[in-house]
Amino acid sequence: VTLDALLAGSDYITVHMPLTDETNNMIDEAALAKCKKGVRIVNCARGGIVNEKALVAALKSGQVGAAGLDVYETEPLPKDSELRSAPNIILTPHIAASTAEAQETVGIEVAEQIADLLSSGAVRNAVNLPSVDAATAKLLAPYIDLGTKLGTLVQQIAPKQIASLRITYAGKIIDLDANAITRSIQRGYLRRISDSVNTVNAPIVLQRLGIDAQVIKSSAPCDYSELITVEAVDPTGAVFSASGTILGKTNEPRIVGINGREVEVAAEGKLLVLENIDQPGMVGAVGTLLGKDKVNIADMSLSRLTPGGTAYMVVRVDTEPSEAARTELKNNPAIKQAKFIQL
Repeated sequence: VTLDALLAGSDYITVHMPLTDETNNMIDEAALAKCKKGVRIVNCARGGIVNEKALVAALKSGQVGAAGLDVYETEPLPKDSELRSAPNIILTPHIAASTAEAQETVGIEVAEQIADLLSSGAVRNAVNLPSVDAATAKLLAPYIDLGTKLGTLVQQIAPKQIASLRITYAGKIIDLDANAITRSIQRGYLRRISDSVNTVNAPIVLQRLGIDAQVIKSSAPCDYSELITVEAVDPTGAVFSASGTILGKTNEPRIVGINGREVEVAAEGKLLVLENIDQPGMVGAVGTLLGKDKVNIADMSLSRLTPGGTAYMVVRVDTEPSEAARTELKNNPAIKQAKFIQL
């Protein structure tokens, strides 16, 4: 098979050859133009066989549908390389292990790093996550748990279509590297949308959905030593939010705000979030209805701005209310909105 025939007929092209005068820039602009539109290119052989500038241009135009590289013309890959911002490309470091002994050593190192991740949460030498030692992983663990639940909560109170997802850190937490927390919040928001979302690809999934991801570290005073607020902003500018903090010696994650209303409830389990008219009998009515439905109340938090105005009632329950009970809540004229939240 000639090279031209291979280029024209292949859906996937992988490179397996040394870099020589003959193979240098073998897959260049002209070669890529001969390929099927949307071809996939993989080069794990030697940098320079695939011309990087031509590949970037082909990725941007769609002539190349996707590419994967672990070898580069200059290694390590320069920070300003156009490859880093090219669409639909996976870049990994060049691991050279040509002998059996070298391959065994690399395999042992990878196994040890995976064991560290599973046993202590430590991340070493990750390609697409920041490195985290065991002590830092332990420190971040309660915030990651809280962040995941805040993201999940906001996803369930916000409309399906949002324009941006804004995360604000306040208090002592601004001194931490919050990258892992941010990713956990984004994953929490997306996990009910897609089973394939994880902390690695969550930022990319948000981008593909057209959701602007914003992160703010605020030095403004707040009522808690540490506070995380997650806001989903819809295309009209309406904001749907949840705030949380870590309390006590046991680092218990707590929800301390929903849609700007001060509440306090454990960030776990099942929640009923009710927006209702502030009038006598509301707590009793909700409690009676849940009792009839054999639903036990574990915790409750009430919030209002002014007497007789709109109030919020957040009820943590042990079991999910029946559909009939939820319908009855929604049909109550004093209840403006009723949402069941699963954290």
